[in-house]
Amino acid sequence: MTAPAPEMRAGLNSLGFAKPPSETRVVAAMSGGVDSSVVAAMLAKEGYDVIGVTLQLYDHGAALKKKGACCAGQDIHDARRVAEACGIPHYVLDYENRFRDSVMEDFADTYLAGATPIPCVRCNQKVKFKDLLETAKDLGADCMATGHYVQRVMGEAGAELHRGADDSRDQSYFLFTTTAEQLDYLRFPLGGLEKDEVRKLAAEFGLRVASKPDSQDICFVPQGRYTDVVEKLRPGAADPGDIVHVDGRVLGRHDGVIHYTVGQRRGLGVSTGEPLFVIRLDPENSRVIVGPREELGVSRIALKEVNWLGDEALDSDALDGKPVLVRVRSTRPPLPARLSTKGETPLSVIMDDPEEGVAPGQAAVFYDAARPMRVLGGAWITGTENS
Repeated sequence: MTAPAPEMRAGLNSLGFAKPPSETRVVAAMSGGVDSSVVAAMLAKEGYDVIGVTLQLYDHGAALKKKGACCAGQDIHDARRVAEACGIPHYVLDYENRFRDSVMEDFADTYLAGATPIPCVRCNQKVKFKDLLETAKDLGADCMATGHYVQRVMGEAGAELHRGADDSRDQSYFLFTTTAEQLDYLRFPLGGLEKDEVRKLAAEFGLRVASKPDSQDICFVPQGRYTDVVEKLRPGAADPGDIVHVDGRVLGRHDGVIHYTVGQRRGLGVSTGEPLFVIRLDPENSRVIVGPREELGVSRIALKEVNWLGDEALDSDALDGKPVLVRVRSTRPPLPARLSTKGETPLSVIMDDPEEGVAPGQAAVFYDAARPMRVLGGAWITGTENS
């Protein structure tokens, strides 16, 4: 089903090490889902010295009541059973406090600031690819393997991050904060496979999770009601205010900016006889700004916390005007744009054509215009300029 990796043909094992699999220790990050379970089973079958590690990220008891959760409750139980079936040791690490401080608190604060958070990116950045990766090194592992649908490709300058072969499952948008140092240590055995192939492998390995449905919601947000989580973490912090048209008219009242996102059309609670969209949020003045769709078009995107994986240096003059493809939401295709080093932020993006629904708190992920599968990095969006 899978072709031998290039490293194997070059005299290395499938993970790129010049020694037998039995002498190569791998920490497999096991969430309890089908993808990470297949990774653990696949590597164990190849003869690697595999250690399964699962993180408990939030309340174990509460998670038992939530279907489709990740890293708690039933998922931890599933990961343990898979490890037993594979004959590998398995450890559960309590990261609940770290997860709350690094991900959940940031999630609440970002919404209250009128921005749109992406907690899965923060989790990868500050928990899984930081603390868990260090734990893997402490266990003497040569690398850490995950079930993400991205590819690690060796280039002339070292390891490169590429999109997953299955475009419908590609997770590169959520991994843009992966540093070059982390990429050198990480492995993504499923990056070249499609989801159907992974489920077939799970069945072949006899894994109990072979038909387990994928997680759909943010793991700590029950039934997708993110406002419930924000209000629980920040009681009374959401102030009511005015819904204001871009032309200055006050159209109505709202119960808090956390109930709105840029680009939203339904559920605004106001009407002017024309379709209205949320154009921007003004949390300092508790205002939701609405207007016609043409007001959503964004031409310039200001950025912060840039993680650059390209061959050029981040402060290189060559980056100014560099053509790239940019993805501003995980569900949208990358679009043509140019990088700019001129402006109030170290880096910004100038779209070839205006893009709609771009909001602070989201991410802009860059892909090589000449090699669209390669991820050049990304950054957090701090502001936009309308076209």
